[in-house]
Amino acid sequence: MAISAQTPVVKVVGTNGQISLGKQYAGRQVLVEEREPGVWIVRTATVIPDNERWLHESQAAADLQAALTWSGAQAASDANLEDVLQRLGHVQS
Repeated sequence: MAISAQTPVVKVVGTNGQISLGKQYAGRQVLVEEREPGVWIVRTATVIPDNERWLHESQAAADLQAALTWSGAQAASDANLEDVLQRLGHVQS
């Protein structure tokens, strides 16, 4: 991990308790850790919702990659559309 030594910047905490980190961070999620009273570590982060976490597990990622590879090698066709819809329960027999 590269550590860059930059000159500290003085920021003023507004009356609403907020500080601005700059437009380049607008809309980003950050982790804020209070190490001790008055000492904070602010890090950008990507948060994964609990119900999507399974997508980032190795087996799910491998299955999804295999499915994408398969679909990229197959020509799109609706030749068996009625059969597929019936198997999926979308068409009454």
